[in-house]
Amino acid sequence: MLIEENFLGKGWSFPPEFTKQGVVMTAGITDIERSLDILLSTRLRERILSPDYGCDLSEFLFEPINTTFRTKLKEIVKNAIYYHEPRIDPLDVTAQQPPESLGTLLITIDFRVRATNTRYNYVFPFYKEEGSDLMIDFDIKKNIL
Repeated sequence: MLIEENFLGKGWSFPPEFTKQGVVMTAGITDIERSLDILLSTRLRERILSPDYGCDLSEFLFEPINTTFRTKLKEIVKNAIYYHEPRIDPLDVTAQQPPESLGTLLITIDFRVRATNTRYNYVFPFYKEEGSDLMIDFDIKKNIL
């Protein structure tokens, strides 16, 4: 495993964590998975110095899940990986909607690590978080928030 970690690199954990010893780091396949998580959750033009970094999945929020949608999603995810994650080759991208949670789309990425020629898969849960647990303090007497 140490040889594979040296090939695949090392990076900050996501979200960043700090301890008394310094920044918590991830290595190996875990680092690749965190990199995919960041790539798929970043919108295009969100990073000022890298405006082409990301995978603009937000445009798919209210699309019907049909063959056209799946084909377009597959191409966008594959292209983002080709351009921004040089350690892996995407083999297949699929999108499944689990019946128990209708508001979630599971994007499964089957990939091959170039340095070790090993195959893995990664599942990215794509959904919009609801604001149903928001609490607003409202003072009726003063009519202010």
